Amino acid sequence: MRAHEAGALHGDIGSRGPAWLRPPVDVNALVPQLWPRNVTRDGDGVLAVPGLGVRDVADEFGTPVYVLDEDDLRSRCRDFRTGFDGVDVYYAGKAFLCRAVVRMISEEGLHLDVCTGGELATALSAGMPPERIGFHGNNKSVAELTRALNAGVGRIILDSFDEIDRLTALARERGVRPRVMIRVTVGVEAHTHEFIATAHEDQKFGFSLAGGAAAEAAFRVLDEGVLELRGLHSHIGSQIFDASGFEVSARRVLGLQAQIRDARGVELPELDLGGGFGIAYTTQDDPATPQDLAKRLRRIVESECAAERLAVPHLSIEPGRAIVGPAVFTLYEVGTVKDVDGIRTYVSVDGGMSDNIRTALYDASYSATLASRASTAEPMLARVVGKHCESGDIVVKDEFLPADVQPGDLVAVPGTGAYCRSMASNYNHVPRPPVVAVRDGQARLIVRRETEEDLLALDVG
Repeated sequence: MRAHEAGALHGDIGSRGPAWLRPPVDVNALVPQLWPRNVTRDGDGVLAVPGLGVRDVADEFGTPVYVLDEDDLRSRCRDFRTGFDGVDVYYAGKAFLCRAVVRMISEEGLHLDVCTGGELATALSAGMPPERIGFHGNNKSVAELTRALNAGVGRIILDSFDEIDRLTALARERGVRPRVMIRVTVGVEAHTHEFIATAHEDQKFGFSLAGGAAAEAAFRVLDEGVLELRGLHSHIGSQIFDASGFEVSARRVLGLQAQIRDARGVELPELDLGGGFGIAYTTQDDPATPQDLAKRLRRIVESECAAERLAVPHLSIEPGRAIVGPAVFTLYEVGTVKDVDGIRTYVSVDGGMSDNIRTALYDASYSATLASRASTAEPMLARVVGKHCESGDIVVKDEFLPADVQPGDLVAVPGTGAYCRSMASNYNHVPRPPVVAVRDGQARLIVRRETEEDLLALDVG
């Protein structure tokens, strides 16, 4: 069981586990940052994004609500852009996408990765230059590929032989030559949850390297001559902290690049190493900085290219979680507090698995803090749970909160920018929460709260 200290009880922000091993102390300078960089507490202990306390946010927008620190998100975009100078940084839109975020990442000079027609529609409607969009997906429909071609999407990542045939036919009909990459399944299983590891052989993504499908796919595209093959793509998983997986992946992909050169006399000019860079959800997590990541990945690629006598290709990466994840926290209101036989206390909030399925789906760990006031009460072991009719409706598995937490208090959970709103549902007919961007003391709604009327509007029976 993982639990975390309630440093917030002593003016600290967030949780600092495992609490039973040492007393709560202020260790902000010693642990990865769990919160948006601009979040503080005011004199009354109220969590605040610059110039705006969470009580004000709750009063105006209700709870639950996702709170996005816009300056934090923009600064993380700049960190990747400058840390990976000369590398194309594609924001992985699946982490969280709305038109406001598209505009933010575009203004900060990033590219955008989409993987469905809906994400592509959102990107185009927000004015993202199509040449800076990459289109992923293991089962792109004819309609989606047609839309991508008509829009002039910058690159399409091929994921199957069916897709090669489908896109080739569409491109030939239109007399266009779209840029494409081959997604290679490199057989590297990243240190991550089984359901979010994407490069081992037994899964739906990409062309197998070991089985020869990746080489066959590249040869087919080159020999057909309709699509412009720009390079190879690999993605080894999500929430990764260990660069060794990238080293093995790069070695294998560049080995294929050398094989293509030797067989067809072509050196592909680009290489995409994917994303999956981890963030700190708890103090157990120790993410690298973009600058450090860039140094490691460049060193790996340069070394492997030298070994294969290849020119260093133009690189691209696809961070999503690492940009938007830490920039958002979710604000809840406590509804009930229930002690269970001295084992732990269940603190029920007005959201749950409909706004954050990751704890139930991936056994993900989160932290939490009392956000609406200061407290000098003793810490108690708590489980923050939702309002849904499921015993697995858990937001934070184990956390120390003040023993005087009570109905009406606000509780905040950091690190919820990635996948929480993207994977949100209407389970139990609960409307999905809004997303509010805060900057310079001003809050603006960027995704509105769903209403019961929205739910009923889809019910035509």
